[in-house]
Amino acid sequence: MKRHSHADQPVPRSSARRRRIAITLGGILLTLTGSAILAVGTVARRVVTPARTRFRESDVLAIDSSNGTITLAKNPDTVLPGRYGLFFGTPERYLRLGGLLESNGTTVTRELESPSDGLPERGPATFSGWYYSRPDELGIDYRDIAVPTPAGNAPAWLFPASDDTGRWVVIVHGRGTTRSECLRAVPVWREAGYSSLLVSYRNDGDAPRSSDGLYGLGDTEWQDVDAAITVAAEHGATEIVLMGWSMGGTIAVQTTLRTSRPDLLRGIVLESPVLDWGRVLEFQADATRIPVPLRLAAIGAISNSWGRALTGLDAAVDFPGLDVVSRADELHLPMLVLHSDDDGFVPSSGSHDLAAVRPDIVTFERFTVARHTKLWNYDEKRWTSAIRDWAATLD
Repeated sequence: MKRHSHADQPVPRSSARRRRIAITLGGILLTLTGSAILAVGTVARRVVTPARTRFRESDVLAIDSSNGTITLAKNPDTVLPGRYGLFFGTPERYLRLGGLLESNGTTVTRELESPSDGLPERGPATFSGWYYSRPDELGIDYRDIAVPTPAGNAPAWLFPASDDTGRWVVIVHGRGTTRSECLRAVPVWREAGYSSLLVSYRNDGDAPRSSDGLYGLGDTEWQDVDAAITVAAEHGATEIVLMGWSMGGTIAVQTTLRTSRPDLLRGIVLESPVLDWGRVLEFQADATRIPVPLRLAAIGAISNSWGRALTGLDAAVDFPGLDVVSRADELHLPMLVLHSDDDGFVPSSGSHDLAAVRPDIVTFERFTVARHTKLWNYDEKRWTSAIRDWAATLD
């Protein structure tokens, strides 16, 4: 694990290109036709609308029940070593996948750790980093609790520590997923003496719906995590670490900047985090070949009050406020960042830049081949050691 010593460095102006949006957006809007306005609304809503179904980016080609194997179409995710999960079939079932057994130019064969009776032999599927899908699968005592949030009571799973140390970790899942994403983290935190609170937040499918039913991309969801901090304190927490995956990283950082209980916070762990939405949206727009004028107009619609009619948002999203790299001088808590350079969804450049400008507080665990939110799956030993060693520095 690489630790950096403090050095005062200027914060990179990573959002300079987006700051020019205000200059160019007016001209773009004046030339928009009715169909173009519709396209802007479609792209903008796609960013803030919770998905109703999973994106099927993988294909099951064969299941060999007798040998306990499954063959998938080869892509950058399915070929990864390690343990994973798969959503497959109708009705949908969750399957655990073990190690990689064979790979050729077009297919991969992996161990299938779940029963396959009743499943079709072929079809589209979703390759996942969850591995555990239910809290009881960990074999650790837990209980369901409710977190009173501004949107209503949000369900959470509480895994108490073996001994009451007063140390808690509040763990926040990413966009388009649920608390199950976070189950992988419970064992290492329990080993470190922490109680783990796995929270839900507005519009994630478990927690109550907000009035607009849309993501605030961290600009609103932090309030639900702040409410969880209050609940943790009521249950005896005296020291709290926040942990977030992907958009959950945005939410966690925003909580540290806006919380009503800063006295309780001791550190933050980020896995494949969104630290600058501008970079992420530009990266994804490039990947899907969305024209520059359309993407700029869509970002403008999300981030300005005039766009509410197109997006359906109750309030505009404050993208500059969510740019953690540009606000790095406001951060003060010790931070562990884990990110893979081949993420494929959230570019790791934000994590690199944050580590560069705040080496006094940021420990950066850089992976090169692990993809998005699959670092535990790819190298559980390294991932666990990084968190355990970092947590020990908080003593």
